[in-house]
Amino acid sequence: MTTNTSAEPRAEDELLSVAMLTLGCARNEVDSEELAGRLAADGFRLVSDPSEADTVVVNTCGFVEQAKKDSVDAILEAADLKLSAGNGGRAKAVVVVGCMAERYGKDLAESMPEADAVLGFDDYADISSRLRSIVAGETHHPHTPQDRRRLLPITPADRTAPEVAPRQRLESGPLAPLKLASGCDRRCTFCAIPMFRGSFVSRRPSDVITEARWLAGEGVRELFLVSENSTSYGKDLGDLRLLETMLPELVDIEGIERVRVSYLQPAETRPGLIEAIATTPGVVPYFDLSFQHASPTVLRRMRRFGDPDSFLGLLEQVRRFAPEAGVRSNVIVGFPGETEEDLQTLCDFLVAARMDVTGVFGYSDEDGTEAESFDDKLDGDEVWARAQHVTALVEELNAQRAEERIGEDVVVLVESLEDGAEGRCAHQGPEVDGTTTLSEGDFKIGDLVPAVVVDTDGVDLVAQPTGVAW
Repeated sequence: MTTNTSAEPRAEDELLSVAMLTLGCARNEVDSEELAGRLAADGFRLVSDPSEADTVVVNTCGFVEQAKKDSVDAILEAADLKLSAGNGGRAKAVVVVGCMAERYGKDLAESMPEADAVLGFDDYADISSRLRSIVAGETHHPHTPQDRRRLLPITPADRTAPEVAPRQRLESGPLAPLKLASGCDRRCTFCAIPMFRGSFVSRRPSDVITEARWLAGEGVRELFLVSENSTSYGKDLGDLRLLETMLPELVDIEGIERVRVSYLQPAETRPGLIEAIATTPGVVPYFDLSFQHASPTVLRRMRRFGDPDSFLGLLEQVRRFAPEAGVRSNVIVGFPGETEEDLQTLCDFLVAARMDVTGVFGYSDEDGTEAESFDDKLDGDEVWARAQHVTALVEELNAQRAEERIGEDVVVLVESLEDGAEGRCAHQGPEVDGTTTLSEGDFKIGDLVPAVVVDTDGVDLVAQPTGVAW
């Protein structure tokens, strides 16, 4: 969970103050910065400390059960600030936004009276007036959730990207997420995201590049391109190769040293995109491939495609262009109908794949998904046991992959100086892929430091500087 940094106050005594609390993925971080931009432009004062805010906006995550629990905890913590307002605090309202708010709407409002309002995505365009009315004590009637895929034409070419608000950065680090698109057209049986995020809509390249230039002006050195499915970028604009052609334009922006692409669907990852990511100078050879499983039977039940041979062939293509490329993925264990043989197929694939990081999730029902209705579910204890087994395996495999990088030349983007200089190499994505600590040297945040890997701690690396930082 992140909180924003302060904006420059204007006529402080007359402005309503607001604090943003953000949970979940990098896409949510962009949403929070767009909301902050709207609020700052409309006369709100952004503060970093929720106890100093007239209203606290909690941007929730509704992806998996643990994320929802974390969001609920954040709402309750914000509500405690409001209860303590009589003891010197100033919080007058707690407002819930984000994926969980959109997904559950009035049901969430009814189950959490601690929140003064639950706002859906359609409220974002008028967020300032919504907050003012809520702080003034007016009642906001939350929406009844609906399948947002039905709000856009089925044909991608007929879709129009929604207006994107100017952003206000809530973090000052050298990396920033940059949204390529929103929504998803896939129909995976375990996933509810398309229902509350809607169908896939690409942003126009000119808008993406304009925002990238603004981020560069804010001191950003690495752009993290995010969406629900980056391999679909451009399909609704008539050109599936738009990402390949846009990547060189992004790295040519003055101040931008790295561009990283997230969330690639293996079944849609075409050779030209692999080559562009692996060989374009300034684009890091980093492949965030959402395999989810390796058994063809389980994948078909997930309404996905692939098998160990095709997935290993995809990784072979990646490593042919960039032998040291970073590869991460997520897998779901204990999916309905998964047999012991299916589980072994997954484990054998993970051994052969040599990925840097693998996230392991035990299957659980998600409201409204097709898999929720499947009748061959595994016992919860069995799902947990299988998830623990695969987690132990990938921890060992990922640690071995990190050890293979000892002696490798890397460039570290410094992001923290709390316990010495710490940052990330090209193969390490933000927050989930481990970090690299520099063994010596005097650096500042945002420096790019040539180094050689000398030691490991799980997936984390230790590197010895070898050249001059820039």
